[in-house]
Amino acid sequence: MQRIVVLTGAGISQESGLQTFRGADGLWNHERIEDICTPQGFRRDPMRVDRFYNGLRAQLPGVRPNAAHVALADLERAGREGRWNGQMTVITQNIDDLHERAGSRNVIHMHGELLRLRCTSCHATPQWRTDCYPDTPCPACGQPTLRPDIVWFGEMPYHMDSIARHLAECDLFVAIGTSGVVYPAAGFVDSVAGHADTMLFNLEVPPGPSAFDQVIVGPATRTVPAWTRDLLEA
Repeated sequence: MQRIVVLTGAGISQESGLQTFRGADGLWNHERIEDICTPQGFRRDPMRVDRFYNGLRAQLPGVRPNAAHVALADLERAGREGRWNGQMTVITQNIDDLHERAGSRNVIHMHGELLRLRCTSCHATPQWRTDCYPDTPCPACGQPTLRPDIVWFGEMPYHMDSIARHLAECDLFVAIGTSGVVYPAAGFVDSVAGHADTMLFNLEVPPGPSAFDQVIVGPATRTVPAWTRDLLEA
């Protein structure tokens, strides 16, 4: 049985119309990371941070999963249904829900989820689709101590033990639409060296020597469906 781990970054969602953080017109060009995506920024001005994430959350209903999201979900489904002798786990750096809406079930959100909040008092993580403000009460404990359930700079990504286990057990590691500069995700390709093949799907060839065995250049909406189709037909 083939075991595939797929790491997805902002590039896969950009083709659905979601703005990336680091691109030429990325979100960090309009907001300072220190103000919006750090615990210190939230303590200084929680209203500013809440409004920023409220705006991102409000964009989600207007975007749809694209062909790359759908292709990954179809491959996972083929494994469940016995049409492909394999298992696939998606580890995503993205905070949107496009993988789930495409039909993927085995999704690990290492940087949190836009459609969840986290209470700093009782640690509840309620699902959330509307706006949240500093005085919004937690539905579990009633305290106005909610924050976006997002991993900010200086915080530990979620589910690292589970991610390490999947990486140790995989025989193919695939990265799609990720800059490859944010750790710990940037180190995943090195962690599988010696026991897994590696592939990178990206819009352009990364500068310098690549740690990946194979680099596929082009839009994920074209290259990823072609790859999964080849797997299913093999």
